[in-house]
Amino acid sequence: MNKLRNALFGLLGLAWAGTATAEAPKPGGTLDVGTVYITLSALSFDPADWNWKLNHDTGNYLEQLFAADLSKSTRNGGTHPFYADAYLPTDAIRGELAESWEWKENPLRVDIKLRQGVMFPEKPGVMQARELTADDVVFSYNRLAGSPKAQAGYFDYLSNVEATGKHEVVFTFKEFHAEWDYRFGWGYYSPIYAKELADAGIQNWKNAVGTGPFQLTDYVQGNSNTYTKNPNYWDKERIDGADYKLPFVDKVVYHTIKDEATQIAALRTGKLDILETVRWQNVESLKKSAPQLKWSRWLNMSGTFLAMRVDTKPFDDIRVRRALNYAVNKQEIVTSYYGGNAELFGYPQHPDYTGYFEPLPEMPDSIKELFQYNPDKAKKLLVEAGYPKGFTFKVQVCACNADHMDLLPLVAAYLEQVGVKLEIQPMEYAAFLSAMTSKTNAPGYFMNNGHTNPTRTLHKSFFTKEVWNPSQWSDPAYDAKLMEMYRTRDEPARQKIVKELTREILDKAPYIWLPTPYNYTAWWPWVKNYGGELRAGAVRPGPIYARLWIDQDMKKQMGH
Repeated sequence: MNKLRNALFGLLGLAWAGTATAEAPKPGGTLDVGTVYITLSALSFDPADWNWKLNHDTGNYLEQLFAADLSKSTRNGGTHPFYADAYLPTDAIRGELAESWEWKENPLRVDIKLRQGVMFPEKPGVMQARELTADDVVFSYNRLAGSPKAQAGYFDYLSNVEATGKHEVVFTFKEFHAEWDYRFGWGYYSPIYAKELADAGIQNWKNAVGTGPFQLTDYVQGNSNTYTKNPNYWDKERIDGADYKLPFVDKVVYHTIKDEATQIAALRTGKLDILETVRWQNVESLKKSAPQLKWSRWLNMSGTFLAMRVDTKPFDDIRVRRALNYAVNKQEIVTSYYGGNAELFGYPQHPDYTGYFEPLPEMPDSIKELFQYNPDKAKKLLVEAGYPKGFTFKVQVCACNADHMDLLPLVAAYLEQVGVKLEIQPMEYAAFLSAMTSKTNAPGYFMNNGHTNPTRTLHKSFFTKEVWNPSQWSDPAYDAKLMEMYRTRDEPARQKIVKELTREILDKAPYIWLPTPYNYTAWWPWVKNYGGELRAGAVRPGPIYARLWIDQDMKKQMGH
């Protein structure tokens, strides 16, 4: 009976997937989701902590000035899949709390008009219900910029931020900065919140309150985040010419599940409506056991590499760094380890970055050869560098990443063939992250690092003393070129500089550059108004979840 039911609804799932006419939303129900970060609990609820995962956990209740224009998604006939961790092309940005904005000169500034009538809901013990004002934007910016944990130089291009009216804010610039909208408008650290929340204790999730579509109503570390519908939310969704009030579902639950087999089982049995990251190894078995699932495939938005600390021996010698690249058979990893479900390209860029990305075949030979297996050349360079018998070094890796725990021993086996041995140190995520941010990481550090966007990816990874710089790369000349790139207002000219900087850092090999795998997102056909979108800003899925609904009748008919 179960096999018959699965086959029947597999066919029905295909029919539903092919239906072109828009469906009217069916409000209610709970969305149970295994997010891209299903193994990680919230790291902070305070924007002033400058934590990369913040928008993922607060982005359902804290909104920003800008967000992704999801009407331009590929599902809606547009050109943007909205998979990227923190990249919104200029034509894919809409005002969220900002109703409009305008550039002006002398002085260089952006005038922003806020939406009127956007409300903070009442939160007992925290705040009374009231309207969002320009003072909230100024407060949020000043508290972020003044935080002891602020990233150095992040807002140096701004001279002043002020409220010029109840719903008008002016950002005045010292000089143009190419990431202006990302850095204070829709990026990792730019939520807008009330002073009352900060005064009540923003670090405590029980005080959470914001203008967003959902409010955080429960948090169990290591288990779940529960967000409940904000009945007074301001935004709407247009479907087939009609406007519908958001959000559609009553609740969104993020499930924290560290064990991969348990994640897959939860999806297969319908305990999860969406599992945002499915490794390729699990896809075929899921398609057989749950053929009605719907799928999207996306090239990972994080580059995979083994960072080598260039401020420690032997990695201060470029010959050693290049030798270790030659020693790893990267194409074999693509074909044998990933089963062809991966690509070799020049991280820190990403193929999605049209105009900024340069394919490997178009790069100089000195870069292309870093991606080609040549153990004889590796041994020769190690001899030249004074390591004829190789050496041993420690590599830290996050135990939370199943792919890395499998892949690093394979990399170690390649390196051992040229006399280089690894001491592998698995770490829990908090300790692993702290090692990098405190600059105490081991000489080897195995990680994914989000591509972010075409300009930020270079700065965050290779600017002197940046937080996400595990190789501890420091080059004043490179830093100066990065700052020139940011000041360049003409985008084609800026793209040219980005390509030059990408070539330079690839050639100097502070990392062992590794393949980037494809991942999959799977969801049940009862999840409507969804096409696999993952991000509507910097690691922020909240606006996506607000626009989808659960066809509860279909879910019941399918036996869940």
